[in-house]
Amino acid sequence: MDPLLIGGLVVAAVLVSIGGTYLVVRRSSPLAAPVPHVTVPDPEALRLAAAKGEELIEESRRDADRIVRDAELKARDEAVRRREELSRELETARAEVREFERRVEKREDALEQQHRELARKDKQLDAAREKLAERESALDHKARHLDELVEAETKRLHEISGLSRDEAQKLLLERLERELAEEVAKKIRQHEERVKQQAEATAREIVTIAIQRYAAHQTAGATVSTVDIPSDDMKGRIIGREGRNIRTFEKLTGVDVIVDDTPGVVIVSAFDNVRREIARLALTKLIQDGRIHPTRIEEVVAETQAEMEKHIQELGTKAVLDADVPMPHEKLVYLLGRLRFRTSYSQNVLAHSVEVAHLCGIMASELGLNAQLARRCGLLHDVGKAADHEMEGGHPKVGAELAKRYGESSKEVLHAIAGHHDDITIDNIYTVLVASADAISASRPGARRETLEKYVKRLADLEAVACGFPEVDHAFAIQAGRELRVLANAHRTTDADAVRICRDIARAIEQQLDYPGEIKVTVIRESRATDVAK
Repeated sequence: MDPLLIGGLVVAAVLVSIGGTYLVVRRSSPLAAPVPHVTVPDPEALRLAAAKGEELIEESRRDADRIVRDAELKARDEAVRRREELSRELETARAEVREFERRVEKREDALEQQHRELARKDKQLDAAREKLAERESALDHKARHLDELVEAETKRLHEISGLSRDEAQKLLLERLERELAEEVAKKIRQHEERVKQQAEATAREIVTIAIQRYAAHQTAGATVSTVDIPSDDMKGRIIGREGRNIRTFEKLTGVDVIVDDTPGVVIVSAFDNVRREIARLALTKLIQDGRIHPTRIEEVVAETQAEMEKHIQELGTKAVLDADVPMPHEKLVYLLGRLRFRTSYSQNVLAHSVEVAHLCGIMASELGLNAQLARRCGLLHDVGKAADHEMEGGHPKVGAELAKRYGESSKEVLHAIAGHHDDITIDNIYTVLVASADAISASRPGARRETLEKYVKRLADLEAVACGFPEVDHAFAIQAGRELRVLANAHRTTDADAVRICRDIARAIEQQLDYPGEIKVTVIRESRATDVAK
């Protein structure tokens, strides 16, 4: 508080006290009363009035002191409050400065990474220039060799010019036949390469069109359920006397209810997402109702389970309608609805299935296939994940068995469900479409999450597999682990060995590692010749 204000309050208090004392003395003094005649005041009355005035002055002084102390306390409180506000503002400013420094450091790291990348590209450019110089030298050598061959053939023609017409004609025809055979073989190889390139370009265009036409939002979902409570007193009612309420609830729902010191929140934990969702909804209803006892818990849980069964069926029906396919068996629709509560690397499996269905339909339309059948294959390809914990085998095998059990008669659909992870020999075009769409949906940015430790370990394992070969000097995992660049030792390998090493590394990765999608392996063998001009 301002010191001038404090002083003003003190002066005002003193003036008030003095004024009150004056009024009391005036009223109590005989001189204050109007008398018709002048009388001599009583000395005892004057003494009493003076004592009363002194008491009032002392009391006024005490009141003034108390007002001053209160004002000082208020001033101290105000100073403390302002100091706290200033501390908070300083802390906020420090946080902003730290955030700015972090962004600056991140930008510096990015610039340094770009600098290293430019240096690496400069080295590659130098290497390419050296290779180009070597190729030019080799071409010059071949040109000289061809000139020598032409000269030798000319001499030979002069030598055979003395042959008969038939002999010369036969010799020329044989030579022409050999040259034509080589030319035909060369043309065939060129045609095969051109067809292969066109096929790859067409496939790339189809996949690109499918991705562009179906740009879905991120499907990552949370896997932790919390229930808000109006006050912490509700925690005691949820636990109940001697814990009977929470024991009844956990027994009926099959979940664990965590009631800790976190204010305003109760945590519901379970491995089964459907059970966890039922428990969350039931607990929310009980909190809103306010009546929490074992009998009421049984009623609400049973009611919520019935509602959840209906909700799951509605979710499956909506997914079928979104995919625009004929309605399958109601049990398959129910299993599709259960996928809404299943995640894979934080990606919702039902949303992923609908996305794969649309991608399959788009690619099938580009290829002139049955788009509706392709969407059906894509929608049902992960249906086994809804029951793979209840049946033996992986989700492709479980899904194919369930689809066949519940009336799915299409061989294409059953084959796509069972073979979209290469568990069986793929001999159906729709299975290839499902596998491709599944990889696109799972690998696109933002679809799935994994921890930094798992990501780094996966890259390290990938590089370790390649470095385990004695012919390999270095290996680098790039493109988030979807491509592996291997540098082979040029002195211990040949070009033919490079092809073999590339194939062996790819087979070793398939056998030793688990990974989503595909990994491209590139083996680079480089030989350099160095000399010094003196």
